[in-house]
Amino acid sequence: MMMMMKINIVPETFEFLHPHFLWLFLLLPIVIFWFFWIGNKDKAALKIGTTKGFLKTSGFLSKARLLLALLKLLAISLLIIALARPRTYSVSKKTKTNKGIDIVMAIDVSASMLAKDLRPNRLEALKKVAINFVNKRPNDRIGIVAYAGESFTKTPVTSDKDIIIRNIKELHWGELDGGTAIGMGLGSAINRIKDSKAKSKVIILLTDGVNNSGFVDPITAAEIAKDLNIKVYTIGIGTNGNALMPDSKNRDGSLHYSMQRVEIDEGLLKNIAKETGGRYFRATSNTKLKKIYEEINKMEKTKIEEFKYYNYDEQFRFWVWLAGILLLIELILRFTVFKSFI
Repeated sequence: MMMMMKINIVPETFEFLHPHFLWLFLLLPIVIFWFFWIGNKDKAALKIGTTKGFLKTSGFLSKARLLLALLKLLAISLLIIALARPRTYSVSKKTKTNKGIDIVMAIDVSASMLAKDLRPNRLEALKKVAINFVNKRPNDRIGIVAYAGESFTKTPVTSDKDIIIRNIKELHWGELDGGTAIGMGLGSAINRIKDSKAKSKVIILLTDGVNNSGFVDPITAAEIAKDLNIKVYTIGIGTNGNALMPDSKNRDGSLHYSMQRVEIDEGLLKNIAKETGGRYFRATSNTKLKKIYEEINKMEKTKIEEFKYYNYDEQFRFWVWLAGILLLIELILRFTVFKSFI
C-alpha cells in the first residue's frame, strides 16, 4: 500500500495564554473606591467670603470630570486583558500513514450460521461486530469473501468503507450451495490479497462447522498463505454443547429449528492459525465475539504519524495600544479642558 498523506486544518480558536491575570479584575472595585472616595477627600478646599462670583458658572465640566477616572479605569481594564495575552490560533494536522494493512474477512454463510445461540443468530451477530471492526480501521483496505459449500468474493480489497459495510449488511444464507468449504473460503481470501503491496496482509477466517465440502484442502491453503506471508486469524463461532439450529424447511419456506450439537473443527482452525503466525479464537457469545474482533484490532495496528502545526496571531498589542490611547486622551483632557478643576 502506498504511503498516504492527509492534511486537516482546524478553524481558528481564541484563547488567553495567561488567563490567571484576569483575576486582577477583582481589584477594580478597590480602584474605583480610591478614585471616587479617597480621591475626593484629597482635594483642596477653598474658603471665601461669598459665592456670588460662581453663581453663573455651569456645573457641566465639574461633573464631566468623572470622565477622567472612567478613562483610567478603562485603560487599566485593557491592560489587564493585554497581560492575559489574548490570541487566536489555528492548527494544521498532517497525518502520514506509512504502514498499511490489507485485511480480508472470510465469512461462513452456511445454514448453521442461522443458529440462535448468539442473538439474534450467529450471522447477524457477526455482521454487527464486523461493521464495528471496519469502522475502526479507517486507514486500511478490507475485502469480504463469503463461503458455504463454495465461495465467492463479496467485496474486493478496497478502502471504500461504505461499500464494505453495505456488502456486509447484505450477507445472508442461501446464496451458495450447502456445506462448509473452509479450504475454499481460505483459498478465495488468499487470491484476493496475495498481490497486495501492503506491509501486512491479514485474513480473518470465521466458521461454525467442519470442513465437509469443496476441493481445496484447508491445510494446503494455510501453507500457501504462509509462503505469501499472509497471517490468518481463525474464529470458531458457536456455544459449547447444543444450540438451536435449522434442520429443514417448512412448507411455507420458513426454517424449522431443533436442538443440535455444535461441531467445530477447532484442531483444524488452530493449525491454520499456527501455520500462518495468527491466533485461534472461540466465540461462544455476542460479548466474546465482540472482544475477539477488538483484540484483533489491537494486534493489527496501522502505523500512523501525526504532525501538528500551530499558527498563532497575538492580539495583546491591540489592547495595549487602545489603553495607551485612552491614557493619552485622559492626559490631554486633564491639562486642557479640566485644568482648572484639578
